[in-house]
This record gives sequence, structure tokens and C-alpha cells, in this order.
Amino acid sequence: MQFEILGKIENQEIIARGSSIRELKRLQRAYGEGQWRKLKGTARVRFPKGRICTAEIHWYEAHGIGRKEFKIKHIMENMG
Repeated sequence: MQFEILGKIENQEIIARGSSIRELKRLQRAYGEGQWRKLKGTARVRFPKGRICTAEIHWYEAHGIGRKEFKIKHIMENMG
């Protein structure tokens, strides 16, 4: 699903880190070795047709590699 994050990601929380991440081997093959963490937070997002809403998003990140593979897990509020 294509979307654009508008502004800051709020209420960031670590869901898993290191070997607790199910996708760890795939992440390391795709992006490199690092201290991987899976996080969640809320942000305003815009979809390709212009719809804007607040959503819970999940992503992976590692120091020196950055944030990767954002996913929308739950749409919380429609804004139009």
C-alpha cells in the first residue's frame, strides 16, 4: 500500500528487538547487519488519491541503516 507520512511519528514504542524480530535474517540480507528494532507509532498519512487519516504504523530500523518497510496496521481516524 502506497502512502506518505505527514509530519512526525508520535507515540513511538519498541515492539521487538534483535532475535525477537521474526524477519531478522531477511532484514539483514536485504539491508545489512545492525541492531534491528521493530517499532510502532501513530502519524498522519496521505494516500495517492489525496485521502488523509491518522494511522498506526509499524516499521523496522537499525542504527546507521535507518527506517525501513513502513506498514499501516490500523486506520484510527479519517480526516477527509
